[in-house]
Amino acid sequence: MTDFVMPSLGADMDEGTVIEWLVKPGDVVERGDLVAVVDTAKAAIEVECFTAGKVRELLVPAGTKVPVGTALATIDTGEEALEPPERKEPAPATGPPPAPAHTTEIDLASPPARVFAARTGVDLKTVHGTGRDGRVTHGDIERALPKPAAHGRTPISPYARRLARELGVDPVTLAPTAPDGIIRAKDVRAAHPAPSLPRPSRHTLDPDALRQAVAALMSRSKREIPHYYLTSTIDLFAATEWLREHNLRVPVTERLVPAALLLKATALAAAAVPELNGHWTDDGFRPGESVKLGVAVALRGGGLVTPAISGADRLTLPETMASLRDLVSRVRTGTLRAGELTAGTITVTDLGDNGVESVHGVIYPPQVALVGFGAISRRPWAVDGLLGVRPLVTATLAGDHRATDGATGARFLKTVNTLLQSPEEL
Repeated sequence: MTDFVMPSLGADMDEGTVIEWLVKPGDVVERGDLVAVVDTAKAAIEVECFTAGKVRELLVPAGTKVPVGTALATIDTGEEALEPPERKEPAPATGPPPAPAHTTEIDLASPPARVFAARTGVDLKTVHGTGRDGRVTHGDIERALPKPAAHGRTPISPYARRLARELGVDPVTLAPTAPDGIIRAKDVRAAHPAPSLPRPSRHTLDPDALRQAVAALMSRSKREIPHYYLTSTIDLFAATEWLREHNLRVPVTERLVPAALLLKATALAAAAVPELNGHWTDDGFRPGESVKLGVAVALRGGGLVTPAISGADRLTLPETMASLRDLVSRVRTGTLRAGELTAGTITVTDLGDNGVESVHGVIYPPQVALVGFGAISRRPWAVDGLLGVRPLVTATLAGDHRATDGATGARFLKTVNTLLQSPEEL
C-alpha cells in the first residue's frame, strides 16, 4: 500500500487544489498514467502516478486545496491488487476424468505471470504453459501478446512516442520514413491525418495568484542566486537563408520559424556544455541526465509558465517546432502535465516577437542557467573586413556563479553561435 501525495510542481509551490480526479476507486494504474488535475496558481497541471497498482480510496475531494505532501489517494501496490479474481473450482464430477485440454488453467500460472497477464489483458486460459509442470510463465505471456511488425521493434523518437499516445496511434503499426530508420512525429501524423481539435481549458487562472507566485519565485531567485550575465551578437545570415529555402520546399503546415533553430541550438549547446544543464541543490550542482529544455511562455492574462521539452537535443527541427506549438497550445488551454512543468534543466526565453533587442533574464531555480534571445534585426556587420547589413540576434546567458564561471558561460554562447552557422546540421 502506498500514498499518492500532492506533488511539488515547481520551486514556488507550497499548496495545490485538486480540480478533477481522472481515476476512481478500483481502477488499475500504471506508472506514468494521469490520475488528477491540480491547480498550482500558475497553471492547471495533469499529474501522473509514480506507482503501479490499484486505486483503493480517494482521500481528497475535487475542489479541495491542500499543502504539498498531503496524501490524496491510496494505491494497492501488491501483486494481489493486480491479480484477476480468484477462480472458484468446480465441484468434483463423477465418472472417468476428462481428457486434458490444450489450454492452461489460471491456477497453473506463476504469480508474476498472473500479474503480467492482468496488466496486459491476456486471457490465461488461451496461453500454453512451457514451464515446469505446464505452468504459464512471464515469457509465455509475452509470446501471447500481439506481435510487432515483421521488421521488429522499430526505434521511435521520444516526441513521436508521446504524440502517438495522445493521438491513439499504435507505434507497432508504423514504418519509419527517415533515412536513419527511426519513427518520427511525421510518421505518427501520417497515420492520423485528421487534425485534432484543441482541448478545452480545464481551469481559469487567477491573475493575482499567478502574479504572486511569479513574484515569490523571482524574488527567491535574485535573493539566493548570484547571477552573472554574458552577451553575444550572432550573425544569422546562414540560418535565415537555410530557413527560407527549407520553407519553400515543404507544405505550409511544416514550415519552421526562427525560434525552432534557436531552441535546437541551445539544446545542443547544453548537451555540449553540461555544466550549465542541471540543478543546484543543497549538496551542490547536479547535472541533468538529459537536456530538458524549459521554454518561457507568456500567458495572455499576464505572467508566464516554463514547461520543458524532454530530450530536446535529440529532436529534429520539425519535431522541435511541433513540440513548441504543442506546449504553447496546452499552456494556453491549461492542459500541461506535471513532468513538463518540473523537469526543466535549462530555460530559454525568446522575446524577439515583441521587438526587444536583448533579454537579461532571471534564472528559474533550481536551474543554473537561462538563455535569452532578442529580436532578429538587420544591422551593420563586418564580414571578412567588409561592412554590410546582416540579420543579427543578441543572445544573453544568465548563469549561476555558484555552479559556473564566466569562462564556461562564454564557451556555451560560442557553441550556440557555431551551431547556428551550420543550420543544415541542427
